[in-house]
Parts: sequence; C-alpha cells; structure tokens
Amino acid sequence: MSSHSNVLAIDGGPPYRSYPMPARIALGPDEERMIAECLAYYRERKEDPGYQGPFERRYCDAFAASLGGGYADAVATGTVAVFLALAALGLPKGAEVICSPITDPGTLSAIIMNGLTPRLADSMPGGYNMGVEQFRARITPAVKAVVLVHALGRPADIEAIVDCAVEHGIRVVEDCSQAHGASFRGRQVGTFGDIAAFSTMYRKAHITGASGGVVFSRNQDLYRMALAHADRGKPRWIEGFDDRNPGGFLFPALNLHTDELSCAVGIASLGRLGETIARRLDFVRAVTSAIEAECSICRPYGYSEGDSPFVYPVMVDAPRLRCSVTEFAEAVRAEGIGLNPNYRYVAAEWPFLRPYLADGFDTPDARAVRDASFCLYLNEKYGDQEAADCAGAIAKVEDVFAKP
Repeated sequence: MSSHSNVLAIDGGPPYRSYPMPARIALGPDEERMIAECLAYYRERKEDPGYQGPFERRYCDAFAASLGGGYADAVATGTVAVFLALAALGLPKGAEVICSPITDPGTLSAIIMNGLTPRLADSMPGGYNMGVEQFRARITPAVKAVVLVHALGRPADIEAIVDCAVEHGIRVVEDCSQAHGASFRGRQVGTFGDIAAFSTMYRKAHITGASGGVVFSRNQDLYRMALAHADRGKPRWIEGFDDRNPGGFLFPALNLHTDELSCAVGIASLGRLGETIARRLDFVRAVTSAIEAECSICRPYGYSEGDSPFVYPVMVDAPRLRCSVTEFAEAVRAEGIGLNPNYRYVAAEWPFLRPYLADGFDTPDARAVRDASFCLYLNEKYGDQEAADCAGAIAKVEDVFAKP
C-alpha cells in the first residue's frame, strides 16, 4: 500500500489501479475460423447461411455430449430457452411455478408468458441461491414446477431440491444461464432436473455470439416439445415431415430458433469451456486469498471447485463502515476495479412483477445477502495482478471508511 496514495479516487486522488481491467474479447481466432468455415460451406453451395443446418447439428450434438448425452436445441436467447423449457412441460394454465429469488427478469417473464404464475422462494441465509428448505416452505397444491437458478455460477443444492420436487410431483427446470459447466458433486448442472435452459450471450462463460440460448434434456419427448415450440410448432422428428406444409404443424408457436453462424461460434467457444472455467477459478482462488490476507471489513463469498464463476460477491461487514455498502462499493469501483455495486436482481423488489405473483411473499434473506455485498466482475483474462489490485483497492477504501 505504501506506493499508493491514501486519498480516494472519489475524492480526487489517483486510482489504485490506473489502467483498465483486462477486456475479455471472447470472439477470438477459433471463432473467426469457424465463421469462415461456415461461410465457405454455404458459398460453395451458392447459398447464404440459414438455420437448422449442419453447423447447428454439430453444435447441438457437441453441447449434449458435453453434458454426458441427451438432446439439445440452440435457440435465440437465454430467456427463450427458459420459456421453451417451461412450454415443453405442458403445464396447465395458471399453475404455480416456484422460482429462485435472485435472477434475471427473463426467468420470471418466461414463466408469466407461458400463462403460469410465479411463486417466489427465498434464498439460503448468506447465499444467492435457493435451498431445499426455502423450496419446501413454498410448496402448495397449485405448484406444478420449479425454475431453479444456479446464480452467479455457483450450483444450488440441486440434488436435495430435485428429491423434494419428485416427492411432491413437481417438475424441475434448471436455469443454468450463469453456470455453464458448473458441477455439483461431480455432476454437471443441467442434468439433474427434467429440462434445463442455458444463456449463451456474449458475457457468459460459453457464447454463441451477441445473444443465444440452449434447451437441454435427457428426455426425448420433452426435447421434441421444446423443439416444436421453438419453430412454429413443427414436428421435425417425424419421418417425411414437410416444413413447407403448415397443415402438418402441431400447434401455434413462435419462431425462436437461432442461426448457423451463431452455432459456428458456439462450436469454437464450447471447445474451450473447460479452460475458460479453469482460468476464472484461478482468479477466484487468488482474489479470495488476497482479500482474506489484506482486508478486515470485507470477506470473500467463497467458492467451490464445481463453480463456473460469472461474477464474484464480496461480503461487507456494514456496521463497521461510516457509509453504506453501495457507497463503499462505488468508491472501490472508482479505484479502477470493475464491479456491480448493488446487484438489483432481487425479484420481489420489481414493481412490474407484483401483479403477476402468486402472493405478496417477501424474500428477506435474498435482499440481505445482496445488501451486504457487491459483485466483482471477472473473466478468464483476469490473473494474479487483478486479484492483488482488487484486494488492494478494497483495503484502501476500508482504511478511509472504517469506523474508529
């Protein structure tokens, strides 16, 4: 710390880190080669790249194989993937669906747009994920499914929740949008429930480009229903099916699939997912160790070797500060550290959602963990220097804002 100014950047001092955190730039040479291969394939045939062609088949087969086998369909977005996973279940309209309390609005919107009623559960105390006791406490006879979010790249207690769900006849949708490649007790998330949804937008550990998603299931019937809902009700698995004859379509549905160029990107990105996760975990280990060594008011959230880190929370002992946690985090950010000072994804707080919820249930533990933390951004380019700078900047701000 001696080489750094004691004056905070928010007060006009020089930032602890004077140059930007590493940019990810996930569209690299491998993706460029796959895009070129896709374009060359279609130019040879004097066609433009479309959809549901050989590159999508390659990608979906590789995606399913990466999860140990099953069936995958690449779609337009992660929100679409959750929507299709629920649609495939064929739940009765108005049925209640328990949902994790900390998630993207797309998760709740997918429930509502299926004509279903979201029923929020709380998170485990001190954690971003719903636990089995929180799930069990919200079960009613009207509950027919649960959308379980593996938040921030940390697996939820999926085995216990699935066991409880099976006991009550409740279907399980895993929302793995932030947790590509994460595992629970050696088994990858997305393989425990009835069906799973993944986001492959540009900030995720595995991408298909600017946006995208995947629906996965080991149940062929559920996969086929998701496939049909993704493409205007077409039963493409029927031998001799003619997609130019709408008379053979099964039901009204939207066009929600993706395209060949996106799937070409996905092939390349998926091929190095293991390396991506390993590098992110290396950073998380390093920043955990550095915060523990240098900081007294802040502590790391913790991690497991099965995590696939998306962002990384830092917990703050708020009563020891002369400012709010958000103000503290803003000061750390001004020191050159990329972070989200207040993770505003506690669903019970959103006014637009309240008329659609099953009841007025609050989620105090979810709000408490959010209010007692801020989230460090990260990507696989972050290394030991970034870990040291994160901890050093936090310690610098602690020195100024700590109560006497």
